[in-house]
Amino acid sequence: MISYLTALDEQQQIAVLGIISAATDFDGAPPIAEHIVLHLRHGGDKDDRHLILVEDGKIVGYAHIDLTDTVAGPSAELVIHPNFRGHGFGQALLSEVARIASPRLWSHGDLESARKLALGNGFRKVRTVLQMRRSLEQPLPKSNSDLAIRTFIPSLDEQAWLAVNNRTFLSHPEQSDWSLQDLQHRMMEKWFDPFGFLLATNREALVAFCWTKIHGEHSHGDEESHGHDPIGEIYAMGVDPAMRGQGSGRAITIAGLAYLRAKGLMSVMLYVDEENASATSLYRSLGFVEWGRDVMYKQS
Repeated sequence: MISYLTALDEQQQIAVLGIISAATDFDGAPPIAEHIVLHLRHGGDKDDRHLILVEDGKIVGYAHIDLTDTVAGPSAELVIHPNFRGHGFGQALLSEVARIASPRLWSHGDLESARKLALGNGFRKVRTVLQMRRSLEQPLPKSNSDLAIRTFIPSLDEQAWLAVNNRTFLSHPEQSDWSLQDLQHRMMEKWFDPFGFLLATNREALVAFCWTKIHGEHSHGDEESHGHDPIGEIYAMGVDPAMRGQGSGRAITIAGLAYLRAKGLMSVMLYVDEENASATSLYRSLGFVEWGRDVMYKQS
């Protein structure tokens, strides 16, 4: 049975988060985007819809439909618990999603099973996001920038950072038009560490930032186990458009890499749109190589 809901109750929320966690461990890639998981944990989603697939009284599948983008149209992501795959549940869930919204469809990790499901239902690939990685055991590039770099100060830097972020990612599908609540939700997460949130300033004005994240280990004594060695992430890097072309992005990214290496990490990852030639060129020049892909599909 598939139910279409405007919100999840607490028990449904717990069950869905459990499915997402199990699928992440099984597939090696999260099936649902981070901002959706944050909404599930903390609330605050805008105009989202949920499908839950129940088998023998247990939630075994979930689909999220985002109706907020009135220009590009709805988008959807779905997941089936690994123990319940191979029974047609994914097809049933996707058919119901397509009937309701005719959405764009995300496949995180570009898994073969997801690719077959999407193509078999008349979807075509329209966007690719690269996951890139770099060893932190290799020497880091040198930076000749004279920018002042400091750490983010909660309760002081939020509005200045939001202004630069929203100018930098003006038309980005996930990073644009952030509110204070969007930022605060991430600051509430266990992984958040202001010392890993680096800001570059010029005469006190914020010109660039590099927000890092650590997966698989938390610096605050968290007992969570991920079953893999910790890995760093360049979670978000941006340069104020007025300061582009002056080496600020390279300098702040190198500072982020140095911070993660100082934390004892052996490798680092990041996500970037394949079509963002300037960003991918920068990251390749810093030693990053492609590791995986997230793909968006749209019905023809």
